Amino acid sequence: MSECPVAASSEATCTAAALLYPRLRLDKRLSLKEKALAFFDLLALQQDGPGVSSARREEVLRDVARHRFYEHTPEELLWGCRFAWRHSVRCVGRFFWKQLEIRDARTISTLEEVAEFCGAHVREATNGGAIRPLVTVFPAQRGPQGWRIWNHQLVRYAGYRAEDGDVLGDPAEAHLTEVSLGLGWKPPARRGRFDVLPLVLSAPKGAPQLFELCQKDVLEVSLEHPDYMWFGEMGLRWYAVPIVSSMRLEIGGIRYSAAPFNGWYMGTEIGARNLADLGRYDMLPEIAQRMGILERREASLWRDRALVELNRAVLYSYRKAGVRMVDHHTAAQLHVRFEEEEAAAGRPVTGRWEWLVPPISGATTPLWQRSYDPSEYSPNFVYQRPAWEAS
Repeated sequence: MSECPVAASSEATCTAAALLYPRLRLDKRLSLKEKALAFFDLLALQQDGPGVSSARREEVLRDVARHRFYEHTPEELLWGCRFAWRHSVRCVGRFFWKQLEIRDARTISTLEEVAEFCGAHVREATNGGAIRPLVTVFPAQRGPQGWRIWNHQLVRYAGYRAEDGDVLGDPAEAHLTEVSLGLGWKPPARRGRFDVLPLVLSAPKGAPQLFELCQKDVLEVSLEHPDYMWFGEMGLRWYAVPIVSSMRLEIGGIRYSAAPFNGWYMGTEIGARNLADLGRYDMLPEIAQRMGILERREASLWRDRALVELNRAVLYSYRKAGVRMVDHHTAAQLHVRFEEEEAAAGRPVTGRWEWLVPPISGATTPLWQRSYDPSEYSPNFVYQRPAWEAS
């Protein structure tokens, strides 16, 4: 545990945080009562939070004893979601965790309502390009299964697998594309590399159903390059907001199996992974060929040169389109500030190094020489079995 500067946070608060966090470990086998009380203790430490009265604690303990369940108030849910982002060890954008806004959808009762909330999330998070960090929380899971969004992200491109194994579009979405087609999805007559997938949604114990996103709600950015005019001829594009929808939100022992959330893109997520990975769009050979640098010798570093130009194109295009995005150097510097704030508050500085260090020029960022405690704490966004396996 890092030392806590008294100027940044009171010594008593730092000590309380140090004592509390071992009770918040996700891997600890605690009862619902213990998890709820630990969450309320965490909430009580948040100086600008809603506070926790003794009457509220007693109310929750009665609900847990009688129903093995309790409901979060809107304020508790908001701060639980913000804490979940703060505790996300794979996210380099946590500096902005207090900016997360919430859409409370816990009163829905139909898949049509889920689809409507998802579409509204895409619109509101996109915000005309001024991306807003946002989470939509659907009803808590009460039994073995809960409400599920089968898509990894609310917006994602189809991957059409041919008989020879080749994929047109995004290979990462080949399975969900097959599921969607099996459920009756009608893709464009002329299939392409960037066809937006429909939403696949299911209620507890219910069969999955398809819902199309409104195309005008999905903001996409056509990629250009500041120097290479031929880059636009490649027809590359990507969507504006990465809204993760397959993870489970856990707050104080209560599980929300459908809780799509987003920040904004770091450029390398698109330029060094989605469009560059061998198992995704694999665009580096074509870019290198157009640059006139493609050759068999890996020592020529043609991949590296093409990778840099692809990332330049992504950053340039999003800036030109007025869509909020951060470069990996700025993101790394902001994460260092986040770490300093966490240490000053007496909270453990956690992270997964292999996720935080960017996939390009990692050694040039301040994160490269740091080490991290990968422990995960509650509240948090956690992986859950794919919906097609759990159904």
